[in-house]
Amino acid sequence: MTNRSAEHAVFVIERVYGAKPERVFAAWSDPDQKAKWFTKSDVFDFRVGGRESSANRIPDGPMAHFEAYYQEIVPNERIVYSYTLDMDGVRVSVSVTTVEIRAEDEGTRLVFTEQGTFLDGHDTPAMREHGSGIMLDMLGKLLSE
Repeated sequence: MTNRSAEHAVFVIERVYGAKPERVFAAWSDPDQKAKWFTKSDVFDFRVGGRESSANRIPDGPMAHFEAYYQEIVPNERIVYSYTLDMDGVRVSVSVTTVEIRAEDEGTRLVFTEQGTFLDGHDTPAMREHGSGIMLDMLGKLLSE
């Protein structure tokens, strides 16, 4: 029998980018731009109630399946989505993420807040926060081009 567990965690990551909020929002809302810093989506329906889905093999690792639903979108200001993450067909987490986009000086402050439930020890909040930080750094590289 498998030991079942659910670890709940919230983490917040902030980044300041030298791009205007409209440019940052476009990097999240345009599938071609998002594919440059996130995994390429098989389904990308960016609207409230819309879905984003992708399945990609992590280099030297498992097949990851990301399934998100957009809960709220305020253009150039906020994106809220809920998502599940499966690895090799095993559900590892369920999360709600809020992306706040705030004008700051000549750029943008992005506040990324994830509220997650990490299941059965397959993933940890620290690992997810680390991976999300790397993802936001990749976004920063795109925005600096």
